[in-house]
Amino acid sequence: MDSQHDSIQALAEIRDLMHRSSKFLSLSGLSGISAGITALIGASVAYLKLKTDAFNYESNEHITALTRRDMIEFILIDGSIVLTVALLFGVFFTIRKARKLGQSIWNPISRRLLASLLIPLITGGIFCLAMFYRNMLWVSFPATLIFYGLALLNASKYTVRDLEYLGILEVILGLVSLFLTGYNLLVWAFGFGVLHIVYGTLMYLKYERVVPHS
Repeated sequence: MDSQHDSIQALAEIRDLMHRSSKFLSLSGLSGISAGITALIGASVAYLKLKTDAFNYESNEHITALTRRDMIEFILIDGSIVLTVALLFGVFFTIRKARKLGQSIWNPISRRLLASLLIPLITGGIFCLAMFYRNMLWVSFPATLIFYGLALLNASKYTVRDLEYLGILEVILGLVSLFLTGYNLLVWAFGFGVLHIVYGTLMYLKYERVVPHS
């Protein structure tokens, strides 16, 4: 009986080791929470600055080309700051978690994860820049959600499956946003802000919270 139990335990340990060696498990829930808070701050700044939530100005004759150009420049700057701050927090919390787990942050799995993320993200970034260039500002907000969701789906096979669910929700939200052009910024804030905070919180509670021993 003991021999059978030891064999089962050994198999379980081997299975767990194989799972860990094929998945990047250092993604931190705190990265998601910090990214969500950063996105909400960025969206709030954009709303206060532009005094609007609708960005389908290509059909509005009262908006001049100069005003439209100023809007695009502001949104590009605001979005770049949000992206940079979110990435910095993400890298910080991921490295911190990896050190706690005694894992390397840069290995074949993390490189595959990064490549899977970057291909859809770079494609989406170029697409959004083209929409900015064509003054189709409203398309960029749903597009960022859709391409980001596809990037998460593409990368989820190299990490925890929870990332796949977030990706699906982002894609769905982006597609819905295509038909809600009067609420571009609100939907964007919900996708990158609220969903990230909820996802990050669930990830932290599921994988990182230390349960005290009784």
